Amino acid sequence: MRIRTALVAISLAALAATAFHPVGAASAADPEGTVRGSVNQLSVLDATPGAHVELLDADSAVVGTGTVDEQGSFLWRELDPGTYAVREDGVSLGTGDVTDFAGPAPAQSLYDDQTLSEGFNYITTRDGTTLSANVTFPSGAMPAGGYPTVVEYSGYDPSNPANTTMATLFNTLGYAYVGVNVRGTGCSGGAFMTFEPIQSVDGYDTIETVAAQSWVAGKVGMVGISYPGIEQLYVARTEPPHLAAITPLSVIDDTYRGTLYPGGILNTGFAVPWAQERADQAEPYGQQWAKDRADAGDTVCAENQRVRLQNVDLGTMIDQNPTYDPAVLDQINPSLWVKDINVPVFLAGAWQDEQTGGHFPNFLDDFAPGVPVYATMTNGSHAESLSLGIFGRYADFLDLYVGKRVPGSAKQFVAPVLSQSITGVSGLSLPKQIDYTGLSYQQALAKYEAQKPVRILFEEGAAAGQPSGSPLPRFEKSFSAWPIESAKPTAWYLGKRRLRNHPVDSSVADGVRRYSADPSALPATDFPDPDANIWAAHPTYDWQQIPKGKGLGWISAPLKKTMVSIGSGSLDVWIRTPDADDTDLEATISEVRPNGTEVYVQSGWLRASHRKLDAAESTVTNPVHTDLAADQAPLPAGQFTKVRLALFPFAQPFRKGSRIRITLDAPGGARPLWAFDTTIAHGETVQVAADRKHPSRLVLPIVPGVKVPAKAPACASLRSQPCRTYP
Repeated sequence: MRIRTALVAISLAALAATAFHPVGAASAADPEGTVRGSVNQLSVLDATPGAHVELLDADSAVVGTGTVDEQGSFLWRELDPGTYAVREDGVSLGTGDVTDFAGPAPAQSLYDDQTLSEGFNYITTRDGTTLSANVTFPSGAMPAGGYPTVVEYSGYDPSNPANTTMATLFNTLGYAYVGVNVRGTGCSGGAFMTFEPIQSVDGYDTIETVAAQSWVAGKVGMVGISYPGIEQLYVARTEPPHLAAITPLSVIDDTYRGTLYPGGILNTGFAVPWAQERADQAEPYGQQWAKDRADAGDTVCAENQRVRLQNVDLGTMIDQNPTYDPAVLDQINPSLWVKDINVPVFLAGAWQDEQTGGHFPNFLDDFAPGVPVYATMTNGSHAESLSLGIFGRYADFLDLYVGKRVPGSAKQFVAPVLSQSITGVSGLSLPKQIDYTGLSYQQALAKYEAQKPVRILFEEGAAAGQPSGSPLPRFEKSFSAWPIESAKPTAWYLGKRRLRNHPVDSSVADGVRRYSADPSALPATDFPDPDANIWAAHPTYDWQQIPKGKGLGWISAPLKKTMVSIGSGSLDVWIRTPDADDTDLEATISEVRPNGTEVYVQSGWLRASHRKLDAAESTVTNPVHTDLAADQAPLPAGQFTKVRLALFPFAQPFRKGSRIRITLDAPGGARPLWAFDTTIAHGETVQVAADRKHPSRLVLPIVPGVKVPAKAPACASLRSQPCRTYP
C-alpha cells in the first residue's frame, strides 16, 4: 500500500527527448555490441542474445562472465573502478570505464547543459542513463528569481504525468515539483535493485540538474513519504551541493532489523510482497503508463526498457540473506551512514506503522551533531506522518529551509483536504500553529529553531472536540534529544502470572510456565481485510486473545500513579525448549484499563538462535542483536537461556488504576499486514522460568514530567491501537 495519486490531465508538449550519451562506449565501427561503463557497474548493450560474454580487467584477466539476455544486454555489478574490456564469444566488443561510488562528482557542465521544461523530461546522469522526470509549476506568474523547488524520487511513478496528487499538493504550497523515477523503473533507463548505491549518485545528479534550471530559486528540497521518503536518506548521504533540506516521512532506519527480518524472522506479510511488487513493476513495461508513452512515440522510454532483464531477483536476494551479511545489508542500513547527511532534516512517523514498522526512531541519535534534525513521532499508521498534528510543522520547515521565506498560510487549507483524502474524516482543521505574524525571515527561522527538536504526539485519534479516530493528537510533549534523556529504566519481574517489582522468591520448579509454539493458533495478521482502508478513522481489527496453552501472559497490579513510557522496551526472559533447539518469539505489550478493556501498544520479535547481543549498541531498554551468521546458536539442551526481545519504540501513558500486560507466544495476530515465516516452528514446547536464579523481566523507559489527561480515551478511538475486552 502507498499514498496513491489522483489522475489529472497534463500537457505532454514539453517532452524533452534528451540524447543518449554512453560512457566508454565501443566504436561505432564495431556493430556487435556497446560497452557502457557506470558507477561500480558495466553493461553490454546490443550484443547477441544467448552469447557468452567475458569481462577483463586492465591486466587482461577474466574477472566476470555471463550470458546475454534476449534483449541483447548483460550487466556486471559491484566492480572496482578501472577500465574493463568485454569479449563476446572471444571477440572484443570494446572497453568501458567504471567509476566509484565515492569518486569525484562530474563536471558542473553535465548539469548546466541540461534544460528541463514544465511537463515531461529526461535527466541525464553521469553514466549517460536517462531518468524520466515530470515538472509542474504553481499557478500564476513565476516569482522574480524563480520558484522554490522540491523533488520526489522513487521507484513508484512520481514522473507519471497522470499521477499528480503530490505535484498538486506542493504546487498549492507554492513550490515547483519535480517527480523523478529511479533507474530501472517507469521510463527511466538502467537496471533496478531496491536502494542500490547507484541510485544515490543518480539522486545527486538529479538534484544538481534540477538546481541548475533557470526557473529554480536557490537550492532544492526533497519530499515524499515511505519509498520516496527513504530515498531521500540515500541521496542526502552523497551531499549534493545544491540540496537545501530533506523531509523523510515514514521511513526505515535499518532495513533488515526494522522491516525485512525483525528479530531475525522474515516478514512475509509486508516486506516480501512489497519487494515482489517493486520487482514486477521494474520489469520491461512493468508500469502501464510507461508502455502507453512508448506506444505513443516516446522512443527514449522504449529504449530505456532494454536493460530491465538485468534487474536483481529480489526474492532470491532476500532468501539468501536470512542473517545479517554486512557486505549486502550495510548498504541498506541507513543508521550506519546518516551521519554523512549535512542538510537539515524533518522526519516523522508512527509507532504502529503497518508497513515500514515503527523501528525508525532508533537512528535519530546517529545523525551528525550540529545538523538540525526535527523528529515528530505519534501513535498511528503509515500515513500518520501527513496527519494534521504534523503537517503544519512540516510545511513550516519547507518554507524556512527550502523556500527561505516566512511560513505561509496555504497549509491551513491544504492540510484538511489531504487529511480527508487519506482518512475519510471531513470538517477538520490544523490545530494551533506557531505564529510568525510580523516576523522577518531570520526571526521566523529563529522561532522555529527555538522549539525542542523531538516532538511526541500522544493519543492520536482522541483529540478533544473532534470526531473519534481523527488524525489529531490529544496532547503532546517535546524533548531536546532522542533517546529521551530523562527516561528512567523501570523493571517489572515476571511471576507466576503477575508482573512484580522484584524477582519471585521461589524454586525453579515453582517458577516455570510453558506453552506450545503454534503460529496457526491465531490469524497471521490482526487486520483481516487488506483491501480495506486501514488509514480510516475506525478500521476493523481482529485482535484476538492467545488461545489457552498457546502463549503466556503477565499483568501488573493496578498502577498507583500514572506512568508515561517513551522509547524501546525489553522483555528479558529465560527460556528452555525441551523438544527443539530454536523457536520464534513475539512479545506484545498492552494497557488493561479499570473498565475491562485492553489497548494494544507495541510488539517485538526474536528468533531464539539470533539472541547474541551487540554489546556496544544494546542498552537496558533496547537490546540490539548482531544477527550475524557466525553468532547464530541453537538453544542448549536441558538448560534455561536468557533471551532479550526488543519491543519496537512507542509512547504510551499508563494511567493510575490501569495495568501493564505483556504476552509471549509464536509470531502472528498482533500486527496489521505483518506476517512471519515461522517454518522453524513444529509445535515445540517453550518453557519460561521466573525466579531469583532466572529473573525474567520487562524493562520500560519511564519519562517523568509528562502531563496526561486524567480520563482515558474511549476504546478503539486511538489510531492503529486496537482495543478489545480483557477477560
